Amino acid sequence: MSTVADITASLDRFAPANLAAQWDNVGLLLGDPAAAVSRVMACLTVSPEVVAEAVAEKVDLIVSHHPVLFRGAKRLSMQTAEGRLLSPLLRAGTAVYSPHTSFDNCPGGINDGLCRRLGLQNVEPLRPREGPRSFKLIVFVPDSDLAKVSDAVFAAGAGFIGQYSECSYRLMGKGTFFGNENTNPAVGQKGRREEMDEWRLELLVTEEKLTAVILAMRKAHSYEEPAFDVYALKAASAGGEGRIGNLTAPESLRNLAMRMKSLLRANSVQIVGDPRKLVSRVAVACGAAGEFLLDSSRGKADLFLTGEIRFHEALAAEALGLGLLLPGHYATERPGIEDLAEKLAKDWPEVTVWPSRQERDPLQIA
Repeated sequence: MSTVADITASLDRFAPANLAAQWDNVGLLLGDPAAAVSRVMACLTVSPEVVAEAVAEKVDLIVSHHPVLFRGAKRLSMQTAEGRLLSPLLRAGTAVYSPHTSFDNCPGGINDGLCRRLGLQNVEPLRPREGPRSFKLIVFVPDSDLAKVSDAVFAAGAGFIGQYSECSYRLMGKGTFFGNENTNPAVGQKGRREEMDEWRLELLVTEEKLTAVILAMRKAHSYEEPAFDVYALKAASAGGEGRIGNLTAPESLRNLAMRMKSLLRANSVQIVGDPRKLVSRVAVACGAAGEFLLDSSRGKADLFLTGEIRFHEALAAEALGLGLLLPGHYATERPGIEDLAEKLAKDWPEVTVWPSRQERDPLQIA
């Protein structure tokens, strides 16, 4: 039978924690990783209604978009709101996992789902993120040292390319040196120019491993002063936050608002800007994402779609000439939860999975 650890490891691969915002709290937040799982419920937020549903339906794992423990809690007693909320889950042995901003930003996540519903093309991150820096290490070694140095740098963490390890390039050539009277060369003699057959050994090294790899190379190398070069490589793209893309044809802000109201099943849609304005390029960030206004403007978006923003952020959008489409926090994220439940059901056919049936938007129209 599948366990909490099995399913959450799969979710970690789908929405890696390194995509989450630094302030976020993602991962398994409650429960036993070794516990068996036969019933999973997805939701946007762990609310009292969701907890009651989970207990009544004997749910083993809740996958909640919003973290159930977002800020530090000093007590989980019945005298605290957190304690009252979580105690039924603790008694029932129900685990809670949150992917939050990792799920917002991962391929196939909430923002990609919004782009798909909008029909955007040529979609790319609104706020791109660079991956970890890497370096090319080139070291020159005699044939007698090649295996020893290679093994040492591989063991220290060099030579990874994707899912492959111990990757290197080797080319034979000639090296020369002239050692003065203060040297003690491992081969040849000091006081004259020597010419040696040497291998040019090239490997990729991440920034965090670079120091350890160089130390390992020096220790394994027989030369008193190994010849080596380190080149910084351009950082690869590692996705990013939000999305921006183009509609297949220009559409008025009013029509786009009505279309998204229907697609997202929103109670209402607020707009900022001339309803008659034609929109071609759209920036997207689910939830409450007013911090992406400048990114949207820099990306030459005509419109920014997010769930909600503050009043003064709406004024800032007007000043930037940027239209806003605001279907509500719940409306921009709940469809992604339904998508995630569908994905989990396909990935784990032996597990019963559904999106919460009791969850609702707390903001209602009078």
